[in-house]
Amino acid sequence: MNAGETYDVVVVGSGAAGAMAALRAASNGLSVLIVEKAHKYGGTSATSGGVMWLPNHQLAPGDDSREQAMQYLEALIDVPVQRDRLEAYVDGAPQMASFLQSLGLPIGAGVWPDYFPELPGARADRSVVCDTFDGRRLGRMFPLMREQYTRFKLFRRYSLDLPEFFAISARGPGWIQAFLKILWRYWTDFGTRRIGARDRRFTQGAALMGYLYDEVFKRGVEVRLETKLEELLVEDGAVRGVTVSNFGRRYDIAATRAVMLAAGGFEWNQALRDRFLPVPGLTRHSSSPEDGNRGEALLAGERIGADTEHTGDAWWIPTMHMPTPRTSNFEEIHQAAFDVGRPHSVCVNRNGDRFVNEACSYDEFGEAMVADQLATGANTPCWLVFDATFRDKFTAGGFMPSIIMPDWRVGVDRWDHYIFKADSLAELAGKINVPAAKLAATVSAMNGFARSGVDEQFGRGGNDYDRMFGDPTVTPNPCLGPIDRPPFYAVPINSGDLGTKGGLKADARGRVLDTQGQVIPGLYAAGNNSGNPFGNRYPGAGGTIGPAMVFAYIAMDDVAAADSGATADEQPAEEPATT
Repeated sequence: MNAGETYDVVVVGSGAAGAMAALRAASNGLSVLIVEKAHKYGGTSATSGGVMWLPNHQLAPGDDSREQAMQYLEALIDVPVQRDRLEAYVDGAPQMASFLQSLGLPIGAGVWPDYFPELPGARADRSVVCDTFDGRRLGRMFPLMREQYTRFKLFRRYSLDLPEFFAISARGPGWIQAFLKILWRYWTDFGTRRIGARDRRFTQGAALMGYLYDEVFKRGVEVRLETKLEELLVEDGAVRGVTVSNFGRRYDIAATRAVMLAAGGFEWNQALRDRFLPVPGLTRHSSSPEDGNRGEALLAGERIGADTEHTGDAWWIPTMHMPTPRTSNFEEIHQAAFDVGRPHSVCVNRNGDRFVNEACSYDEFGEAMVADQLATGANTPCWLVFDATFRDKFTAGGFMPSIIMPDWRVGVDRWDHYIFKADSLAELAGKINVPAAKLAATVSAMNGFARSGVDEQFGRGGNDYDRMFGDPTVTPNPCLGPIDRPPFYAVPINSGDLGTKGGLKADARGRVLDTQGQVIPGLYAAGNNSGNPFGNRYPGAGGTIGPAMVFAYIAMDDVAAADSGATADEQPAEEPATT
C-alpha cells in the first residue's frame, strides 16, 4: 500500500460515534483523522435531540446500578443478542460519562421515563442531556457543523432546547415567556447576525456535538469534509487504511492502528432497505439527513468478509411529509413522534381500526405499524384523525397549532392532499377512503375511553411515559380527550425512521467480526454502522447516541491498550489514557 498520508486512527463519519472515537483516541495520544462525505460535519447526531441513554451512569448519589440496568434490559430484550457486548455497554456507560465530566461537559440526567416503564428495573433518569453550547466557540468551523432542521426550530429560525420545545409545542406553563425570551436572545445577538441567520445558540444534538468538537479541535484533529469512503485497505488479513474520494479524486490513507467505521446506517439506500427490512418503506420517509446514510461502510465491510446483525429493524418514528414553505414543488419530512399520542386524536389503519397505544414510544409505534402492515396490508401509511380542539392546541407533523398556523394560512394546495378537513366524520372518512361506519365506531369508543379515563383496548395513558406527553389539563386521563368538536382533520402518517438498527457485527470491544466469528484486525465499528446492542429494542430516549458514544470510547481504549500491551479493562476510566 502506497498511501500518501498516515495516521494512527482513521475515523469514517463525524456523528456522535465518530466524534467520541476521535476524542478518546486523541486523548490516548494517537494521531487521528476524521473523514466525512457530507459538506458539513456532525452527522445525524447534530440534528437529533442529543440525548444519551446511559444506564448505570453514576452521575448522582443514589443513582442507577449495574444490577438494575441489567434487570431492565433482560426484561426488555426478546431476541438473541451478544451478552458480553450488552454487559460491556452497561459497564462502559459510567466510564464514558465520567470522561465527559472530566472534560467539563455540562451533562446531567433528565427526568425522562424509560420507554417501557412497566418493566422491572425501569427508571426515569437514564436519559442524559447536555446544556446549550455557544457555537461561536468553534471559530471558523462554526458554520460548517450540520445545522438542525428548520422544522425543529421556532418559525424555522430560532433554536429551541428541550424544555422550550415541550413548553411551546404543548403550550405548557410559561410558554409565552419562553417564546419572547427566544426572540429577544436571537435579535440582540448583533455579532452573529452580521455573520448570518444561524442561531449561535446550539441546542439539543447540536449542543452535544458542539462540546465534543470543541474538545476534538483542541487536540488538533482534522475533519476532512466531502471525503467519501470507497474501500477498506487490507494487508495480511488486517485493515490498514482506507481509499477515499473527494469530488471524484481517489486516494489512499494509511491507518497504522485502526479504522473506526462510524458512518451511520443504511436508511437512505433503498436497495438495502428492500434487502433487509420486512416492510422496507421508502427512503424519503426517513427523518435523518436527506440522502446521508447510505450504508457505504456496511457494504465496504461486507466486501472484506465482515458479518452483520440486527439488520431487519430500524429506529422507527412516525413521520409525515408536506411541501417546503414557498416552494411547493419540494417536500420535507416532519416527525410526529409525540403528536400521535396527544388527546383529542386517534390513529387508525386504512380499515378504520386502531392498532396500537398511540402514546407509546415512537419506535414501538413504528413496530406496530410494521406488524399491522404485515397482518392486514392496510397500514404504512396510517391516519392520524383529530378534531378542532386538537388542532387549536397541538402540532400535527408540520402543521402548527391554529394559534400559530390558522386554517387560512394553510396553502390551498395542502388541503385534501397533505391535510384533510371535513365538517363531519363521515365526510372525512370519504375523503381519506376509510370505512365511515368503522371510523365512527372507533371514535365513539375513544370518546367513551376519554370519559372513563381508561383505554380498554390498548391502555393509552396508563404509564408514566405516556402521560409525560399528554395534556395535564385534560382529565381524568391526560392522553385521552373526546374527538367531538368539528371540523375534523386527518393527516397520513408514514413508517419513518431515525436510522437503522442493524449493521456490522462488532464484539464487546467494538472490533468487527467476520462471518466465521473471528476478529478482523484493525477494524472497529460503532453507532448505527454496527448492530444495535439491544437487538430490535429501543430502551429509552437516547438509545441510539448512548451506545454509539460508549462503544466508540471502549474501542479507542482497546486500540490504545493493544499498543501498550495492557488490556482495555486496565486503562483508566476517569482521566484520558496516555501512551
